[in-house]
Amino acid sequence: MTEILATHVREAHERIRGHVHRTPVLTSTRINELSGAEVFFKCENFQKTGAFKARGAANAVLSLSEAEAARGVATHSSGNHAAALSWAARLRGIRSTVVMPRTASRVKIASVERYGGTIIYCEPNHRAREEAADKVVRETGATLIHPFNDRRVIAGQGTAALELLEDVPGLDAVVCPVGGGGLLAGTAVIARAASPSTRVLAGEPEGAADASASLASGVRHPVETPASVADGLLAYVGDLTFPVIQAQVERIATVSDAEILEAVRLLFGVLKIVVEPSGAVGYAAVAGGGLGVAGKRVGVILSGGNVDLERVLGL
Repeated sequence: MTEILATHVREAHERIRGHVHRTPVLTSTRINELSGAEVFFKCENFQKTGAFKARGAANAVLSLSEAEAARGVATHSSGNHAAALSWAARLRGIRSTVVMPRTASRVKIASVERYGGTIIYCEPNHRAREEAADKVVRETGATLIHPFNDRRVIAGQGTAALELLEDVPGLDAVVCPVGGGGLLAGTAVIARAASPSTRVLAGEPEGAADASASLASGVRHPVETPASVADGLLAYVGDLTFPVIQAQVERIATVSDAEILEAVRLLFGVLKIVVEPSGAVGYAAVAGGGLGVAGKRVGVILSGGNVDLERVLGL
């Protein structure tokens, strides 16, 4: 498979539908008033493992041959993909090993442990994560399931947007957060096929704004020391995800940590739901006005809800 197609997203949906939730879409008159748009929230914070990552992990693990599965799976992740892969591996009855930064959220560490994944800690930088994961693969023979730079993962992530577009026809735009770009690429692929008139947009933390810089320059532009309260978005776009984003995503708006936290507070206060900072970045970009969606019907993917409320909100 040399490219990610809408057929791959639809096949992924059939493969995983009996294992993941078809998450609800919520609306709020108050949020519409505040944002100036008619917003439809696809609540992946209610997904298995608490994030959309369950979709891509399940598709990848369930796609493995019996021989591949017998050797187990491995990955590196700040948390949500680590938990999702551990869950998907348990679903299939195989071993999972995940490399996580030593600064990872305790909530996300606990999730990996709960699903039976073996954790190897590393320094909080891209090189350390990748080197540690490569070592696991060499020593165990496990299949690497990359958190975003994997066609099976990208196709699985796109199923969230597929459901959103089916449940809310006629959207003017669909918005999601972007880190490594798996969710955004999968969203773009299925949106182009299922609803060609729907614009594909994204939000990104100012402190990890490689995707927007890459989109503007035309080449991948990694941020060497990314920093943001949105810890799930500190990866930089991959060589599989970037070409899709470059071809099919119209705009990526950056938002400050203050705007992200305000979005988390607003979603909690108005919708009464818990959304982690990374998951709220898409709505923060809508609310900030940088995406130009005033007066439009906008689908926003709330990508996860694995948040330590004491740490983030001081509750």
